[in-house]
Parts: sequence; structure tokens; C-alpha cells
Amino acid sequence: MQKPGHASIETVADPMTTNGDLLLKVRMVGLCGSDLNSFRGLNPLVSFPRIPGHEVCATVVKGGGTLSAGTDVALSPYTSCGRCASCLRDRPNACQFNETLGVQRHGALTEFIALAREKLYPARLTLKELCLVEPLTVGFHAVARGRVAANDTVAIFGCGGVGLGAIAASHARGAATISVDVDDEKLELARAVGTTYAINSVSESLHDRLLEFTGGMGPDVVIEAVGTPSTFRAAVEEVAFTGRVVYVGYAKEPVSYETKLFVQKELDVLGSRNAQPEDFEAVIKLLETGRFPVNEAVSLIVPLEEAPNALHAWSQNPSRFKKIMVSLD
Repeated sequence: MQKPGHASIETVADPMTTNGDLLLKVRMVGLCGSDLNSFRGLNPLVSFPRIPGHEVCATVVKGGGTLSAGTDVALSPYTSCGRCASCLRDRPNACQFNETLGVQRHGALTEFIALAREKLYPARLTLKELCLVEPLTVGFHAVARGRVAANDTVAIFGCGGVGLGAIAASHARGAATISVDVDDEKLELARAVGTTYAINSVSESLHDRLLEFTGGMGPDVVIEAVGTPSTFRAAVEEVAFTGRVVYVGYAKEPVSYETKLFVQKELDVLGSRNAQPEDFEAVIKLLETGRFPVNEAVSLIVPLEEAPNALHAWSQNPSRFKKIMVSLD
């Protein structure tokens, strides 16, 4: 991405492997909402020019340690400094100086990359499944942050990749889930993942339906995975008294709150960023069961040379696509 709205195929130097990094051949890369926002110039964390790509399936070219050549892996796209407050609290996913692939540093939408062994997660999964690991981990981490338990009812705002991860993780913990979106196709996918109830917030009253599904109390946990001022506000307005709100999305503008709700309801308001190693392991175990609707979750796979056109099409009609993947084979 040379600048907002302009993507092209370029030739770059092969990566250098240093300090024990392993050389990887990239097989497939998923594009997510943050990539779309970068393309549109709406991601405040990205600088240009930037190679995108942080949802990645790759194959080890030159092995090392316990990983031999030919092993297929998913990867963690984050960095951690080991010295900031987050890292010292054993929460490197929220490192103050994190640099995510495709955002603060060049990403993996290229033929080869080099990464440290500890960032790689081998698994006997298909390319599409490996490519879905990272976005699902973000939802899994949000559920962990929300301390979701079997007796909870969890409302998930947004049924993109992160929201689907939150639905799957909540369902795996035995919680009842309420999926909220404006797209009926995404809500159907949420049902396939395991959601208990679905609400189209355009054609239905979000407030009335949430009360209906929760016996008039509101959900115990709300996970916001959209990133708009209205959904940020709705999370604290609709959650039950003494409930938990987990924010994963980024609002692109300041959000005004009725702050008395924080105190009156005695809410736990939590941020959730990236994912921890245990989230990657949990997602891989889920995908290995074959119970996640992988094919339904991916709406388009294109070769590398068509990736710029796919980004343009997605930007012009975001609701047309669920998940776009780019194949480099």
C-alpha cells in the first residue's frame, strides 16, 4: 500500500534471517478490517508505504530447533520489548512498544518472511484454517479478558473474524451467546459457529431483544468488536448491572458517554488487545476438531496479482465480503 487508496505489486529484497530467525515461505494471507482501514487511510497506527499481512499461513523453508523444513505454521504477528509495564506483568500482547506485522512494520503479504521460532505455531490444519488462527485468537483473548463463565450470557457486537472468535470461545466455555450485526449472512455464520441468539440491529430493537433474551436484566458480558461510537455507547447502556464490557474495536472518533452508568452499574470496563500464546493454542485445538465452519467464513480467495483489485472492491462494498484471503502458491 503506497498511500491510502493505492495498492500495487512490487519487487522487494529477500528477507535476511538473523538471531535464529527461521525463513518461511508465505502460503496464504487473510485480510481483515484493520487492513481495510489502512487502505482507506483510517488506521492511525499505520504509516506508508506499508506491506500488509498479519493473518498468515506459512511453510518453514529452513528448519531450526524443533521445527523442520516443510512444516506448516500459523504465526503471531506481534512483538514485545520485555521491559515495559505490560511485559513485566506477563502481558506482552499489550506491549507498549509492540510492532504488528502490516501495521508498524512490513507485513507478510510477500513471498518470504523471517520470524523467530517462538512466534510460530505448527499444526496439522489446512491453509485456510491456519490463516484463520490469528483473527480468531483476538476474539478468544477478549473472552478471557471478560472472564466468561458457563453461567454467563454474552452479547457480541460484530460478527467479523474477531466476533466469530469471541462467539466460538464463549460457546466453548458453556456460555449463552447473543450475536449482534447488521448483516443477516454474518448472523447465519454466527449461528453455524454456535451462537444461541442473533439480532439484526437494523431491523430489530437491540434493547428490546437483549432484554427478551436475558430475562429483562441485560447480558452479563458485552464484547464490542465493531469500533463505532454507537456500539461503544450501547455496550455500557445494554450490559447488566455489575456486568463486564470488553472493547476490542477501535472507534475512529471520540466517544461521548453517560458516565453515571459506569458508577451506577459498577461496571468492569476492559480493553482487549491482540492475543496471548494460550489463545493461539486454544484456537488451534478448536480448528482441529473440525467444528468451526471454515469454508463458510471465507468469502473470497484471490492470487497475489489480484489482491489490489480485491482491496478496491472491498473498500467500495464492505458488506459484500466476510473474509478475503490471498494465496501466494
